[in-house]
Amino acid sequence: MPELPPVFADLQKRIADLMASTPAADFERHMREVLSMAFSRLELVSREEFDQQQQALLRARQKLSELEQRLSELEKKH
Repeated sequence: MPELPPVFADLQKRIADLMASTPAADFERHMREVLSMAFSRLELVSREEFDQQQQALLRARQKLSELEQRLSELEKKH
């Protein structure tokens, strides 16, 4: 992103400062705290952990399928 001219950069800073002191900013901070507390009570996992567990489950399903096939072949022989 190109750097803003000083006049616009100053205006942007003033608007950001003004927005930070409004009731909306207080409401946003409060909602973030409430949501953070609610999420901390849930048993959530990171996307990375979810992907790892999904891969482990896929490998387990593949192994189970292979074992079922081997069992079926052994049963046919007997």
